[in-house]
This record gives sequence, structure tokens and C-alpha cells, in this order.
Amino acid sequence: MDYVVSLLPSLTEGLVSTLKIFIVTLVLSIPLGIVIALGRLSKVKIISVITEGYIWLMRGTPLLLQIVFVFFGLPLMGISFDRFPAAIIAFVLNYAAYYGEIFRAGIQSIDKGQYEASEVLGMSNSQTFFRIIFPQMIKRVLPPVANEVITLVKDTALVYVVGLDELLKVAKTASNRDASLVPLVVVAVFYLLLTAVLTKVFQVLEKKYSYYQ
Repeated sequence: MDYVVSLLPSLTEGLVSTLKIFIVTLVLSIPLGIVIALGRLSKVKIISVITEGYIWLMRGTPLLLQIVFVFFGLPLMGISFDRFPAAIIAFVLNYAAYYGEIFRAGIQSIDKGQYEASEVLGMSNSQTFFRIIFPQMIKRVLPPVANEVITLVKDTALVYVVGLDELLKVAKTASNRDASLVPLVVVAVFYLLLTAVLTKVFQVLEKKYSYYQ
């Protein structure tokens, strides 16, 4: 028990780093995902094609490779970022592509009659989207979004490649130093607690939006 307590300060620092990456990525990638979804559905062909190509690129290559490219590859072109911004850029661009496809599917699942009814009522396109379509879309996309959010918690471990001391890296360092699996077990508990909290949050959100049937 004393050993576990002695690990907590360093693991807490790693947890803070993990949470920073997680929160910043979530805050930036979800709005960007909505923009990408709208671009994908745009009637302007060039916008739709560019957005589709972006999604294909982000989903078709590993996130780890994207992180490496942003941090190590872009400097070869004269564009460089510090470790944390580089990781965030890669994460946001990657997850926005996934969220974009989820939101696109959610928007397309809404009955076309609702658009027509909104037009008859004299609502503008923005009013129709934010007052009628968006709440129903949120209800329908919550399960896949929840899966992506939980995946994001675990994917934060990939930032080790740029030298950031996130939760798992700190635990692996302690495990190698002390020849013990205890740090890894403690970190597993941390991850389980994080996913449990997120699962509960999404259950509450699903209940809140349950009246959109």
C-alpha cells in the first residue's frame, strides 16, 4: 500500500497531462466535426470533394503516424510545433474526421419531411438546423460519439511518441524502474474510472434527449 501511495504524485502528473489532451481534443474536434459533416453534405461539389478526401486521409492512416508526421515531418517543411500543440493538432484533425462522419450520418437520418415542414413555417436554414435537426441528430449520434470519446481516453497514450509524459508512459517508467507490475495495475484502475465516469455522463445525456424519438 505504501508503494502505491508513493506512485500517486507522478501518476497524478501523468493523469493531468492525459486529461489536458483529452479535454482540448474533445472541445476542438466535436465542433470541427460538425463543420466537416456540413461540408460533406454541401451542395457545392468542390467543398464536398475536399471534405471527403480529408476524411479518407484521416481515417485511412494511423493516428500514431499522423502524430509523428506533425511533430517530426512538418519541421522538414519549415513548420514546427512544440510537443503538446503537435499532439493536439494531430488528435483534433483525426477525431474531427470520425465525428464528421458520425454527424453526417445523424443529419441524413432525419426525415426530409421535417425540412419541408420548417420551410413552410418560414424558418431559415440555420433555424431549421439548430432548432429542429440538431437536437434530434444529437440523440441519434450519442452512442457512436460515446464510443469515440472512450477510445480517445485510451488513444492519449500515443503521445509518448513525442515525449509527453502522459499517464501510461509514467506508469511504464515506474514499472521498468521498480521491476513491478503494480504501476500498470494502478493505471488500469485510473482508465477504468475515467471510462466509467464518461459512460455515466453519456447515459445521462441519452436520458435527457430521450424525448426526441
